[in-house]
Amino acid sequence: MSEAESLPPSRRPGRAARSNPDGRFEPYRRVAVDDGWESDPLPPLRTEIATERPRRAMARNSSPDIPFDRSLNPYRGCEHGCIYCFARPTHAFLGLSPGLDFETRLVAKRGLAEALAREFRSRSYVPAPLAIGTATDPYQPAERDRRLMRPVLEVLARFGHPATITTKGVLIERDIDLLAPLAERGLLHVGLSVTTLDPAISRAMEPRAPSPARRLLALRRLAEAGIPVRVQVAPLVPGLTDHELESVLSAASEAGAKAATTIPLRLPGEVAPLFRDWLAERFPHRAARIMRRVRDLHGGRDYDPAWGTRMAGQGEWARLIAARFDLICRRLGLERRLPPLRSDLFAVPAPEPGQLSLF
Repeated sequence: MSEAESLPPSRRPGRAARSNPDGRFEPYRRVAVDDGWESDPLPPLRTEIATERPRRAMARNSSPDIPFDRSLNPYRGCEHGCIYCFARPTHAFLGLSPGLDFETRLVAKRGLAEALAREFRSRSYVPAPLAIGTATDPYQPAERDRRLMRPVLEVLARFGHPATITTKGVLIERDIDLLAPLAERGLLHVGLSVTTLDPAISRAMEPRAPSPARRLLALRRLAEAGIPVRVQVAPLVPGLTDHELESVLSAASEAGAKAATTIPLRLPGEVAPLFRDWLAERFPHRAARIMRRVRDLHGGRDYDPAWGTRMAGQGEWARLIAARFDLICRRLGLERRLPPLRSDLFAVPAPEPGQLSLF
């Protein structure tokens, strides 16, 4: 990605991506060209939020690398703007860019809770833990106004359905009044992502996400409310954040985390060139070394999508990280997994007052 294709910093304050490359499905490539006419500088990019009404709330998967078969994401795109986000390529399916569009042009799924309730009422539905926030953060800044999660949580409570939530957004504290009763019934776990304790690295890498210290405070408040919390040190970036593994786990354990996971950096699809471009701007003296380690981790490539290794990496560095992770987790009493969630409490409630279905 050339320097000419990057937007000037004045147009992208608080954004991680430097550019807005066209999605891989687009038939044409658009390039900005200075035509020589003098004009006022373009304003900074602002976050735009469109809405859609989904016909289905849950997405299904059969990947052997993922411990769940159904997931729910209230938003497409994420204003946190994490440069490493593996979900960036999904924006190409919308005809948008995995670059700055992913951070600035979002879609909120209006009516998601109603769609979820319809799926739960299906006679063929068999309950199992629903993973929320597996692609984009359900508690990103847009949730403050859109409030999509509260009705989803109310549906989970009404049906007695198990769920996990993955987030780095501290707005989750708003919903503790709904989360705590679910956890008390054995229906909820929360995974809270803490990638680094260094606020400068976090601000560069996750520009609109809460600071590490604020996330640890949210973890503490969730734990004090009786909600089982797993800290996710993910992604672990070789040459940038890997030396913090022990300190992040120790801080999370002290805050009340009961379990932990870590996943080395992976750069699928369009994420790789965006990440390389970001490194060149933010950490130019470390960029070459970091990318060498990333390639060592993925068999000499920026990313190896092979099942079985894509989430854990391969080679000596991956083995060393796994050994360090196991050692510190044993020392701190952190489990690899939280206790299983209950599915036996699931029950379809009586229909709300109104016209009954004939079928």
